[in-house]
Amino acid sequence: MSELHLWLRHEVRTTERRTPVVPDDARRLVEAGVELTVEDSPQRVFPARAYEGVGARIVPAGSWVSAPSDAVVLGLKELPGRPPELRHRHIFFGHAYKRQPGAADLLRRFAAGGGALLDLEYLVDDDGRRLAAFGFWAGYLGAALAVLQHRGRLTAPLRPTDKDELDEVLRPAAGDEEFSALVTGALGRSGRGARAAFAAAGAEPACWDLAETRDLDRAALLAHDVLVNCVLATAPVPPFVRERDLDDPARRLRTLCDVTCDVGSPLNVLPVYDRTTEWTDPVRRLRKDPPLDLIAIDNLPSLLPRESSVDFSSDLTPRLLDFGVGGGGPWDRCLDRFRRASRELGVTEGESGRA
Repeated sequence: MSELHLWLRHEVRTTERRTPVVPDDARRLVEAGVELTVEDSPQRVFPARAYEGVGARIVPAGSWVSAPSDAVVLGLKELPGRPPELRHRHIFFGHAYKRQPGAADLLRRFAAGGGALLDLEYLVDDDGRRLAAFGFWAGYLGAALAVLQHRGRLTAPLRPTDKDELDEVLRPAAGDEEFSALVTGALGRSGRGARAAFAAAGAEPACWDLAETRDLDRAALLAHDVLVNCVLATAPVPPFVRERDLDDPARRLRTLCDVTCDVGSPLNVLPVYDRTTEWTDPVRRLRKDPPLDLIAIDNLPSLLPRESSVDFSSDLTPRLLDFGVGGGGPWDRCLDRFRRASRELGVTEGESGRA
């Protein structure tokens, strides 16, 4: 591993309690020679003192903007709107390569400052498989919230919890009616998580994956009470649910949870809503008669911040230990994908964009 200064930033989203590196793995990084700077963060599930105790330097939240140019800034969700020029290499989920809202502005900020986006969604192995992902816990939470909503037991605002507490409220209670459920993308990480949550809730969903969604039986899809979508399309496909399907008198579907939340993208397989839902108001009614409720929260795993962070950090840390190792590895692929997106937009990043 080449010399690395890693800067773990505070997340500006108030509901984001996860961290990409937990203290136990921070210790591994420090012992391997990584210079680790950690921003203080009042909402992060692990306190700053836990990082300080393993050798990290603690700095104020948001101070990454004045970090040394060679520091690699690590986070999870969106950056604040300023500064307008991004001069560092940033590791986070940028959501900037599929024409999502705000994508062009983000790439232009990197072009203006000469920095680079190393998008965690594109940190993949030689076969294109994600190397670090929150997918299991996104699927688990998505299905759990869908079940609770369908049973009339989902309360708002949502609050972070742990798996034991969540599973307790998921268990079927006297008077709960049976329902039919469907998981699309059932064989992927998110799909496996969704299936596990349905099992905890005493339900057995139908499981569709590529074979079923490639030749979609939309009437059969709409004949389920609950749908949890875990499909993240990488190429255009016919939408699973269309606007006109919401008014189909034969529609049985009552609760729809979109784990993928690809809203605004032309690859969205559920183009029936134009904005996500929030922790304060997690459910949006799309139709009144017959009712159809939508759950579309784009940071679901933060509701189980400790469990999801530990798993993600375990996957990411070995990749951070290999950061800067050339030869066409995962970080080089991340950088290549950033450069291709920048060219497609017609912008050119500066030479500091290097893995």
